[in-house]
Amino acid sequence: MSRIGKKPVPLPKGVVARIEGSTVTVKGPKGELKLRLVSEVAAALGEGSIAITPREESDRARAMWGMQRTLVNNLVRGVTEGFSEKLEIAGVGYRAAVQGKNLQLQLGFSHDVLYPIPAGIQIVCEKPTMISIAGIDKQLVGQVAAEIRGYRPPEPYKGKGVKYAGERVRRKEGKKK
Repeated sequence: MSRIGKKPVPLPKGVVARIEGSTVTVKGPKGELKLRLVSEVAAALGEGSIAITPREESDRARAMWGMQRTLVNNLVRGVTEGFSEKLEIAGVGYRAAVQGKNLQLQLGFSHDVLYPIPAGIQIVCEKPTMISIAGIDKQLVGQVAAEIRGYRPPEPYKGKGVKYAGERVRRKEGKKK
């Protein structure tokens, strides 16, 4: 039995959910999100909550049960609170700026890196070395943060690069004479 899957997903005030076949649609103050459930689980709309149940007693159904419940919970959290990720840039001359619909990154390459900001994502640079990524889709926010970090991941000798806020870079000792 899945401990997470057994819990119903509560729907706060102002959030409306619809279930059509295997598609769960959640609409709230920040927007609307959809999720297509795997065939091994079913969703049912209760009084102020969504319950996820396995359709059969197979290993795959039990494995998907908790994950699908968490994904539905992420939909509800996204349309009410939203998700955000912060990135820090370390290095001499490394900086970022938002220009229109692009994020301009200067990361020590011969040319600036222009990252087109996807629809549904807001990117703000409070300081030239801090990037805030916000949106209602948790997967998309995480993917954008990972792609930006992927241009110049933090290196272990000087710690230069793009890292998540709060990420600890394991430093190595340089070569000895």
